This record gives sequence, structure tokens and C-alpha cells, in this order.
Amino acid sequence: MMKRSKEINEKNFKTPVWDIRKNKLFLNFLLILIFTIILFFITIQKVETKRINVKIGDAAPLEIRATKDIVDKQATEQLEKEAANRVEPRYRISPSVQMTMKTTMKEFFDMVRELQLDESVGIGKKTDILVEESRIPLSRNEHQTALRMESNELNSFENLISDLTNQIMGAGIKEEDLEYEKENVVKIFESIEISDSRKELGISLINNTIQPNKFIDEEATQRRIDEEVEKIEPVIIKEHQVIVRKGDIIDSNVLNIIKELGILKEKEGYDRRTVLGIITLIILLEIVVFGYIFHFNSELMDGNRLLILLIIVTALILISQGIYNISPFIMPVSAGALLIAILLDIRLSLIVNIFLVFILSFILKLDDTLMTMYLISGSIGAFLVIRQHQRYNILINGLLIGVSNLLTILSFGLIKKLELMDILIKGGYGLMNGMFCAVLTIGTLPLWENVFEVLTPLKLLELSNPNQPLLKRLLIEAPGTYHHSIIVGNLSERAAEVIGADPLISRVGAYYHDIGKLSRPYFFKENQLGSDNPHDKLKPSMSTLIITNHAKDGIALGKKNKLPKEIIDIIAQHHGDTVVSYFYHKAKQNESLEPKIEDFRYLGPKPQTKEAAIVMLADSTEAAVRSIKEPTKKNIEEMIRNIIRGKLEDGQLEECDLTLKSLNDIANAFSSVMMGIFHERIEYPNSDLVKKKGDA
Repeated sequence: MMKRSKEINEKNFKTPVWDIRKNKLFLNFLLILIFTIILFFITIQKVETKRINVKIGDAAPLEIRATKDIVDKQATEQLEKEAANRVEPRYRISPSVQMTMKTTMKEFFDMVRELQLDESVGIGKKTDILVEESRIPLSRNEHQTALRMESNELNSFENLISDLTNQIMGAGIKEEDLEYEKENVVKIFESIEISDSRKELGISLINNTIQPNKFIDEEATQRRIDEEVEKIEPVIIKEHQVIVRKGDIIDSNVLNIIKELGILKEKEGYDRRTVLGIITLIILLEIVVFGYIFHFNSELMDGNRLLILLIIVTALILISQGIYNISPFIMPVSAGALLIAILLDIRLSLIVNIFLVFILSFILKLDDTLMTMYLISGSIGAFLVIRQHQRYNILINGLLIGVSNLLTILSFGLIKKLELMDILIKGGYGLMNGMFCAVLTIGTLPLWENVFEVLTPLKLLELSNPNQPLLKRLLIEAPGTYHHSIIVGNLSERAAEVIGADPLISRVGAYYHDIGKLSRPYFFKENQLGSDNPHDKLKPSMSTLIITNHAKDGIALGKKNKLPKEIIDIIAQHHGDTVVSYFYHKAKQNESLEPKIEDFRYLGPKPQTKEAAIVMLADSTEAAVRSIKEPTKKNIEEMIRNIIRGKLEDGQLEECDLTLKSLNDIANAFSSVMMGIFHERIEYPNSDLVKKKGDA
């Protein structure tokens, strides 16, 4: 039976995973299919240049003029729509809502008075009756507050509630403003000098009966819209007016106008052999790119990375087509290699650069000079992206790409014995090409980073700048936490280097892992600076709640400041679901009932990546080593290994990819960094390890 249950559970567990994989496979296939279709139409439009194919998205084969006066319906409708959108909605206040609210309030207070006069039953029974019969959902304590009021106090309180109701409802409440008005009620009662219990009663009475009473007057609003729309004069296209110039893109509006004018030509179909040849060529080129991705970069098939790749390739083909008419030597083909190398993978950028060069050479009939130039410059651009540290370095890369273009053009010019002036003009365009690619890359990089949430080394380097708002706040408001985070960052970066994780993500994640402490900085030991410990006045459970909430607060602060998901994940996971042992043991000592250990754990989740696990270990290591009174080499190393062993035994490292060898390497890396920090204080090589009492 147990075996059967296990099989069922495994089946239930595997089914959703398989469904997710099928969905991803379907979405990836759909994206590739759409990309193929787009690429097909881009290609065939250039190949079949002699065919008249006037439809939406096509370039007009000639200048088209109106043969008679005609109304531009789309432009007229747009003006009417804009006029309608400018009309402010008309509202009306419904008096019945306020009357219903007053009636409900009066019934409640009358019931309270009636029960107060009945001396045959006690307060508990009266409360039960009031709870059962009242239409206003109040707590038992709030009902008792009303029953305990003196007659004159109850009358005054009822008058207060009535006045506030009239004040709030008199101006009218919209549906979307209801929550705001409820919050305003709380603020009003906070300013009134009455007991807290009566404040709570008043807030509950109003907030549990208040309803929207201000509604849109549909008829009046529509009348106003109709009046404004009638004022709009139709947009007239005069006879002989140019509808579309040669080469302009035909949109749906132009197509409709051409139809109404009766000058739309019948479209001609494509030659089947041409269609088959283009589709075959595109599929063969795609097999090279997507085959490489499938075998060597399969992780790109997850998330939105494949979408980024396809958008970049499509956009560059379209941009290159447009710029080709200016000069074929300034098409920003190398920008694709730069962007893909930065955003996705350097090796993939080389493959995609080859793909772009071949497809553009087929569409635009590039000669050998242009093909060679773009193959070389794209490859050099990809190589130069390795270990970028500043965005302005991309400009330097662009200059080097331009120089490589110049040298390629010069070499072919010498081989083909071109005139010097021709070589110089083309070389100048090639040099401009490199700078254009760099500017295009720098200009669009924030778009990819923010819209598609791609975390690049350049973005991480920006986040590590001490002038970042969150880090400046940490330095000013929680200097101890800031210093702690810097050391944790050094530890994390070094450990990530030795085990092959991402040092930059580890360091930046460490810088921000404790930003949640900004909510209550002085509740954390490193920020108290000798002042009284506020936890001495709190119960261990409350202290635990404050301490564990810094992870949740950090997540909220990170999202508010638009930190990358990878950094927010480290903030959420850097404590896993560990126990706040100091307060747990304190609770065991001070409380009569045995506390539940689950109440003293962080919410988790456990670290899911190597970088998150490294930050967890570095965080605990820094805090623990800082507590050692005699930081000898032996004590430091022993403490570090105890910390790592403790996390391992607690199951905190179960969900990341760290091996035992990695943990040993991490321990050695931590030791080397900590020894560098404490080398001047090592004076007691034989002293005993002072065990850590506990650090929140």
C-alpha cells in the first residue's frame, strides 16, 4: 500500500513538470515559427521586387494620389475618439445608500439602548444577543464597548458617528476611493480624544457600513460625449492629394482609402519554386543556429531568452534593410554580435553573426567585401565583450570594430586596385559603422535589461556602485550592516571564484542581502553601537518576528527599487529556513510552555543557486568570526567549518548544486579572506575557541 501511494505521489509530481516542459516546447516552437514566417516575408519581398503586391506592410511601388475627394474615415474616427476620451465622466450621488447606512446605524444604537435597559440578563448574554441580531459585523469586544457606555455617552457617540457619516458620504464616494475613505476614517478617529476601545468601535461601525454612493451618470456622460463628437469636422482627402509616396509602408488606413478610390490593383501570387527555395534556405540557416542552441546552450530555451534572440535578429535585419539605401557599409550587423554576447552568450553571438551575414547577403546581394567585413567585425565585437566593466568600454569596442572595418575595406581595395578616394569614402563609412553599432548597443541595452529582466555584468557593476540609493541608505542608516555586507561581499566573491559560480552576482547579492534591516536597523546587533538592546524589552517570539521579517522587508524593498530577480532571490534565500537559535533558546528558558521550533524559523526558501548558498554561508561566517574574542587562525578556520557543517546538517544546502568539494573550497576561500582581515590581531595561536553566543 505504501509503495502504491509513493507511485501515485511520484506520478502526481512528475505530471505538472512534464506539462511545463511541453508548454515551453510549444511556446519555443511557436516563437521559431513566427520568426520563420517573418523572415520569409522579409526575404521574398526583396527577391520578388518586380511583383506588384500592395497590401498592409508593403512598400508602395509608386506614388499614389487621390482621384476624387474622399473622407479619411480612420483619421476622422481617431479625432472623434480623442474628443470622446477628453470628456470627463459625469457622476451622481445616490441618497439611498446614505439612508440605508443611517438606518443600519440607528438600528444598532437602538438595540444597544434596549439591551442596556434590560437588567434581567448579564453583559455576556447581552453581547450574545447583540452579536446575533446586529447587521453590522463587529467583534465581541466592540459590542461590549457599546453596551458599557452610559446613556449620555452613547448618545454623544451616536451623534459623533452620524456627523462623521454625513461628512464622509456627503461629498460622495466612488468605488475606487472606498479603501482610501476607510483609511481616512482610521486617521480621523486617531485625532479624536476618546478611548482606544471607542475608537475601534467607531472605525468598525463606519467601515463596515460605508459603501460607494457616487456613480457614473451614463446618460449624462454619453450626452456630453455625443456633443463633443458632433463638433468634429470630417477629415477630407482632396483630389490629387498624395495618399502614399513611393517606398512608404502601406498601412490598413491607406489600403482602405485605395479601395474606396477604386484604384487597388489585384495582388499577384508568389512563384512556388521561389517560395520553396526561400523556405528551404531559411530552415537550413535556422538549423545551424537552433541546433547549436539545443546542443550547447539549451538553457536559452527557458524563459524569455529565445524571444530576445529572435527580436534582436529580426530588428537588425529590418534596420539593415532600411540603412542599406543610405550605404551598405553602415548596416549595424555587429550590434547583434555585441548585444547577444552581452545578454546571452559569446559563442552564440558568433553563430548568429554568421547567420545575419548570410541572410542579409541573400536579401541585399552583398558583395564579398561587405560579407567579409561583417563576418570579421562581428566576430571581433563578440570577443571584445569579454569581461566588460563599464558601459563606455562598448564605445571603445565600437571604435575597434570600426578600425577592423577600415582595414578590411583597405585590404580589399588594394586587392581590387580601387581608387584611393573610393577606398577612403568606404573606409569612412566602415569606421562610422563601428561607432553606430556601439551607440545602438548602449542605447538599447537598458531596454533589454529592464523589459526582459536580463541581468548583465554591466548592470551588476552599476548595482555595486556605493552611490546606489539603497547602498547609500544602508551606509547612513545602518552603518554596521553596511560594513557587514561589504565583508560578506568580499567573502562571497572569493568563494564564487574558486568554485566556478558567478562572482559578480555573489558580490552584489551580498551587498543587498540585508537591505531589509533598513526597516528597523537598531534591532540588529551590528547597528546598536553600544546602546541598549531593544530585544531585552521584547518577548523572544516578537524578537524573532522582527529578525526574520528583515528578509521579507528586503524583498519588498528590492522590488520597490526594481532590483533584478536574481538579487531578490538571494535576499529571500540567504537565511533559508534556519532557526533563530538565540531567541529560541531564550524562549525555552523563559517560557513555561515548550516553544515550537517552527515559530522561530525564517520563512525560506532554502538557497536554490550556488550564489545564494555562498551568500548564506558568508553571512553566517562573517557574523560568527566577528564574535570570536581571540581570532586566531585555528579558531577562525574551526569556526568557518563549524558554520558550513551546521548549514549542511540543517539541510539548508539540499536544493543548490554545491558539492562537498565545493564546500571545502569555500571554507578555504573564507579562511584566506578572514585571515587577511584579522591578521594583525592574531596573537593567541593556542587559545581556545570562544563559542558564539548568538547574533541576530
